[in-house]
Order: sequence, then C-alpha cells, then structure tokens
Amino acid sequence: MKYSFIIPVYNRPDEVDELLASLTRQTISGFEAIVVEDGSAIPCRDVCDKYASQLDLHYYAKPNSGPGQSRNYGVERATGDYVIVLDSDVVLPNGYLKAVDDELQRESADAFGGPDCAHPSFTPTQKAISYSMTSFFTTGGIRGGKKKLDKFYPRSFNMGLRRDVYMQLGGFSKMRFGEDIDFSIRIFKAGCRCRLFPEAWVWHKRRTDFRKFFRQVYNSGIARINLYKKYPESLKLVHLLPMVFTVGVLTLMLLLVAGVALWLCDSANSTLGATVTAVALLPLLLYSAIIFADSSRQNHSLWIGLLSIRAAFTQLMGYGFGFINAWWRRCVRGKDEFSAFNNTFYK
Repeated sequence: MKYSFIIPVYNRPDEVDELLASLTRQTISGFEAIVVEDGSAIPCRDVCDKYASQLDLHYYAKPNSGPGQSRNYGVERATGDYVIVLDSDVVLPNGYLKAVDDELQRESADAFGGPDCAHPSFTPTQKAISYSMTSFFTTGGIRGGKKKLDKFYPRSFNMGLRRDVYMQLGGFSKMRFGEDIDFSIRIFKAGCRCRLFPEAWVWHKRRTDFRKFFRQVYNSGIARINLYKKYPESLKLVHLLPMVFTVGVLTLMLLLVAGVALWLCDSANSTLGATVTAVALLPLLLYSAIIFADSSRQNHSLWIGLLSIRAAFTQLMGYGFGFINAWWRRCVRGKDEFSAFNNTFYK
C-alpha cells in the first residue's frame, strides 16, 4: 500500500459521498481511504458502506476533538508510505493521484501539497468565494500555490506527507486555529523537503454562503496572530495586507459619510463635500472594478464577477477584523490562545 487518504468529517455525509465517488474514479490504484467521523450528529457510516466494495475503505467513529486530532487518529491507523490529508468538502479530478505519483517518481519530497479551484457545478457564490481565495488581487494568489515562492506551505484541504515524517513530527497540534500552517512550519523547521505539485489540484467547495465564509476568514485572521505568538518569524508583510485593507476601507467609509454630510447639509462647503465624497469613493470603485473585470473574465460570468466583489471584501475584511481582534486580545491584553478564543470553528 503506497498511499493513504485521511478524511476527517463532521456532519457532512453528502460531501463525503462526492469525495469517495471521486476516489473510485482515480486512474491508478494502490491506495486506501480512512474516514474519521469526529463525533458527528449526522454520521456518514451509510455513505461509507456504499463504497466498501469499490474502495479499500476504513471507517472510524470517535468523540469530537476537532479536525487536527482526527487527522492524527486516522494516520495512526494508516498503512501507506504516504498519507494524503483532504478536507471533506473537496472533490478529486480523475488524474489527481497519478499527478501526485508522477511528481514523487520524478523528484522525492517529504511533504507536498496542491492548489484548488472551482468545479463547474459549484454555485455562483461558491465560484465567487473560490475566486477570492485564489486571486492575486485578494492576496490569495500570493499566499500559496505559486512556483515562484521560496517556500510552499501546504494546507490541510490538500496536503501529503511521508507517513514516517508525519509520525516523527507528531502530526497536527492542538491549536484551535491555523493548525495546518503550524504543521507546515514545523515541517520546514525539521529540515524536511516540501514541494508544490501544481497538477495535483482539487475542487474545493469551501463555504456555501457569505456568512460562513466571513467566519472562516475571520478565524484565519485569529490564526495568524496565534502563529505569530508561537513563531514570530512567520509573520510576513503579506499577512498584514488584509488588516491594512480593512483599516483603509473603514477610513474611506468615514470620509464618505463626512463628504456626503458636507455636500447635502452645508451649502457653503458643498464643493468640498463633493470632493471628499469622490476621493472616498474612487479607491473603492476602482478596486471593485478590477475584481469584477478579472473574475468575470475568468468565470465567463458577469454575475459571478459581481458576487466576487462581495467575496473579496468579505475575505479581506473578515481576515482583517479577526487579525485586529486577536492582536488586541493576545498582544495588547496578553491573553493566551485558549482563554482569548473559547469557541472552535470546526463545530
């Protein structure tokens, strides 16, 4: 057995069904799939039973402990030389495992990962969210997935490691947020070789509405400060950009309100008010136009282009608000990781 897929799941049987179906269509064999039910109220046991005759499939149910510890639970029971960690909301193209195998045959790696994209069947909202999470104009395109980066930090939706390296490093930590980035940092600190496999991409559904998406990226902002407290050198300029964007948008909104008030309520300063209003609106409109044009071109849809404007602002400002809140509570007030944030986002 060469590969073991590790799939933690919490209350998402329909997603597991699609993921397992995509595993049955892989063009090469020689793998097992390990599904770890993490205390779900809506289990996927029946779904797994449906694929038992088509896959070397192992199903385990355990009390809820979060995705990181569930991945560790699965890896402890794996038999493959390599483990591939997937989120339950991904679907694999038919050539995914062959792309992984080809890369490893060409050049060895201790750890690896691949990019993600939107499937044609995704809803317009999902496609807009996928765009915002992978676009250069939202910093998504420069936080991972590019060959030109000096280091590639795989994320848990599509992450592979040699099983002996995984066990040597102790797997995922008990961090509430950012446990996959924490693991990637420890991979590099251990001197392991980590590579991007550009052709080993997945379809990633991410969140299905903007409220859930905001919560996801808000937690990512929290995670960045938690990681900074643990690894100060991990904080880069790019991680500050969403916070700067958020402060900038709030400042422009205040200017906009002040400009409109002067324009409409003070005839003596109406020209000044109109100027302030224009100055405040122009950057917001220009950025929105760039997102609209780029997303519409990529997705061949004006509607997705419009939704992508909302997705981009949700991503950057959600992350920014989480970053600022975590910075205030952890860096200024000195709270530790667990007392500052008592809720997990896995549930």
